[in-house]
Amino acid sequence: MKNSNFMEVTFKAISINEGFARLCVASFCVQLNPTIDEINDIKTAVSEAVTNCVVHAYPKHIGTITLRCEIEGGMIKIVVKDQGIGIRDIEKAREPFYTTKPSEERSGMGFSVMESFMDKVEVEHNEGRGLCVTMYKQISSDIAQVNDAS
Repeated sequence: MKNSNFMEVTFKAISINEGFARLCVASFCVQLNPTIDEINDIKTAVSEAVTNCVVHAYPKHIGTITLRCEIEGGMIKIVVKDQGIGIRDIEKAREPFYTTKPSEERSGMGFSVMESFMDKVEVEHNEGRGLCVTMYKQISSDIAQVNDAS
């Protein structure tokens, strides 16, 4: 396909890097000429995925998060991976309001938020340990549609 590209970054799983991840993905997506609503949807979903890694993946130490974005035509695929402790029951964790940290006033809406802003969200165990969250969003811009036809 004519309009294909990717980028990948790895960074420390600390809260300050959540903003970095949002801006990194937003900057990469600009090549598709997304609407402001589309870019905000993507930034919100990335924020939730990265925050989940920061809060849950590494309870005893600071680990790393790998963020990968791929563009094929007008579709953006965003992968957020950690090598942390993982989730025992992924389906339970995807239920609205489920949280393992109620004492920290967590809402348990992370996966629900990701799913509401993206077209598709997949959650699976990473090879070995940790989690891999893969999110997809079709960009509706004229440029993306023109590149798809090329």
